[in-house]
Amino acid sequence: MNTRRKWLAPFGMWIVFEIVAVTLWLTKDNLFYLLNFSYIGTSITVGLLLFQFNYKHARRIVQLLVGLYMLIYLGLICQENMQIEGFWYYLFTGVFEAATIHYAVAKIFGPLLFGRGWCGYACWTAMVLDFLPYKKPQAARKKIGFIRYITFSFSLFFVVLLFLNHVENMEKIMFIAFIVGNILYYIVGIILAFLFKDNRAFCKYICPVTIFLKPMSYFSVVRVKCDKEKCISCGKCKKVCPMNVDIIDNSRKRKNGTECILCMECVRTCPRKAL
Repeated sequence: MNTRRKWLAPFGMWIVFEIVAVTLWLTKDNLFYLLNFSYIGTSITVGLLLFQFNYKHARRIVQLLVGLYMLIYLGLICQENMQIEGFWYYLFTGVFEAATIHYAVAKIFGPLLFGRGWCGYACWTAMVLDFLPYKKPQAARKKIGFIRYITFSFSLFFVVLLFLNHVENMEKIMFIAFIVGNILYYIVGIILAFLFKDNRAFCKYICPVTIFLKPMSYFSVVRVKCDKEKCISCGKCKKVCPMNVDIIDNSRKRKNGTECILCMECVRTCPRKAL
């Protein structure tokens, strides 16, 4: 990678988030959006810069900076439900803020640019799961991905029922749902990680957010590509990929292609710098 391209990713990503930050600040007339997205963009930029210097914990630092901010500050302190049920809640009330903006930027339109980068660098569920011992999947992928559609549907029906029954104190219920939902996600995620010997089992089979992420990620601009002339087919990249992506296939239809979280473990591991 030449010097210009080496620095393009970090500062290019920072510029994208600053554009979002300034745009929302001016259109919503709320300084919070400037500070919020500037913080997230700067955190990601710091991580990408550390990666350029081959710091092995670069991505984990971003996960903690962004994940803890969203979980503790936005979620617990500001009492905003940033989970998928929070998205449905704000969507049905016709309010474009909080979870609806978060989903639009990170999980619906953002993936057209950076694919499943949210999963690799900002998800507060994966932030915890990635500290478990099975960073490299120890077994073949299970054919139970349909479960994510069940959890997706459950989150939608849960909020629909609240609206149909004209339940009072909806915001309080959303906050409780945020706490309970996160606890369940962590419990299920940890159990699955040890059961399947795969830290990312929850992401592959349970996470409802992937319903939004996968189709958009197919068209992602930022992708890991393989230089076929350098590749020696050693298979090391496949062994370290937490999402079982066939990264040496440059086709958008490559196996599990829409599940690349841009963790760059394959890039770091490749002995020929082919990725």
